Amino acid sequence: MELLKCIDPLPILKKALKNGGDFADIYFEETVNTSVICEENRIEKIIAGIDKGCGIRVIFNHKTAYAYTNDLSQKGLAALAETVSHAVKNHETGKDISVINKSISNGFFIKIPPDKTLLPEKVDIVNRANKIAWGMDKRIRQVKVIYGDGTREMAVINSEGEWVEDRRTSLLFAVSAVAQEGEILQTGYEPIGGISGMEIFDELPPEKIAETAGKRAITMLKARRAPGGKMSVVLSSEAGGTMIHEAIGHGLEADLAQQGLSVYSNKIGEKVASDLITVIDDATIPNKRGSYFFDDEGTRGQKTVLVENGILKNYMYDRLTAMKDKKQSTGNGRRESYHHRPIPRMTNTYIAAGKTDPEDIISSVENGLLVKKMGGGQVNTVNGDFVFEVTEGYLIENGKVTEPIRGATLTGSGPSTLRDIDMVGSDLGFGIGTCGKDTQGVPVSDAQPTLRIPEIVIGGDVSK
Repeated sequence: MELLKCIDPLPILKKALKNGGDFADIYFEETVNTSVICEENRIEKIIAGIDKGCGIRVIFNHKTAYAYTNDLSQKGLAALAETVSHAVKNHETGKDISVINKSISNGFFIKIPPDKTLLPEKVDIVNRANKIAWGMDKRIRQVKVIYGDGTREMAVINSEGEWVEDRRTSLLFAVSAVAQEGEILQTGYEPIGGISGMEIFDELPPEKIAETAGKRAITMLKARRAPGGKMSVVLSSEAGGTMIHEAIGHGLEADLAQQGLSVYSNKIGEKVASDLITVIDDATIPNKRGSYFFDDEGTRGQKTVLVENGILKNYMYDRLTAMKDKKQSTGNGRRESYHHRPIPRMTNTYIAAGKTDPEDIISSVENGLLVKKMGGGQVNTVNGDFVFEVTEGYLIENGKVTEPIRGATLTGSGPSTLRDIDMVGSDLGFGIGTCGKDTQGVPVSDAQPTLRIPEIVIGGDVSK
């Protein structure tokens, strides 16, 4: 990493620990980002920038002192380490530190790096999607196209003698289309992205993304109001893993579990879901949006089985929470940037595929709802209660998918719903997003197979 050539990190670590402490690390980061936004049928914003910075952390008595700076000189970092050291009052002599293990990764393979692609080509991709979305139907009233790419180089050097460097290149592209007919407004949204370069558009051209978003908005215009009440629900694999992310994922992040803010606190070894349900968090899947070789603490990314055949097996740990539970970090220590301290976060979280044909799951439902796309949602991690929007849904009647419905919400309890699931499909579909927690956003993906929930409360029209 170029900015480390003039830095000697060992004196900085020693200064950070001069008053004592259990652990210290230095996090270096350099990011290069480009974004292009088209709205109101014209390019509204083009933003490109470079940011460099460093954060220094000391862990003591299971607490964290963290500070960051843009002054990357030896003198500037020494001053930052001095500041952090004052949080520790043990007045112990700083321990001897030496680098004993250095690991460097160039990240996942990127065929066409975005930073090697000219800006006019990126603008052209946005304009192509915008043109298709507007031209789909005269009822389209608004289109927004977002393109963003970024390359992050990071290094973590800690008091255990570990030195890790990693490089991540990511890309995000999304189209939002609003359709109107009379007083009815409907929005269609379709994103793609991951640890990827421009080659993502070879498989998923911008025109196709725009068409999917536009069709979703137009289809929902003619949909009738969703019926309200209790009914069977089939969650399609196309819906992505929003439910698993919210209904159980956050509750298995170790900090929330340790603080008693999770319905899954102190339940390792207990049954928390149907025998058919296995939940995995896996940062090692090539090129997914939440993937990496090393987390933001320098721990290698891992595949962690959280729930196995309904039994809670593990939480997602960063270094601090692992120290509290006398465990090893699961490689889930993540941060939005050097401005933030690392905390336990999901990566690529999913329910493992089962053995049932998805078509058999649909045909098993006499009357119910097929969810093809989930929208936003809220979950109370303390008790597991959730509410999710359905942005694309269809009635199932006598085992057949029939007319579209709009305005549906799913309301229930995460633990109860996971215990109730009685059919798990052999497919697996991924969704992507940016997960927010403690004012930090990090890229994630989530996935699920087709699932059947025998009964759940649907928010909708209850008039007779």
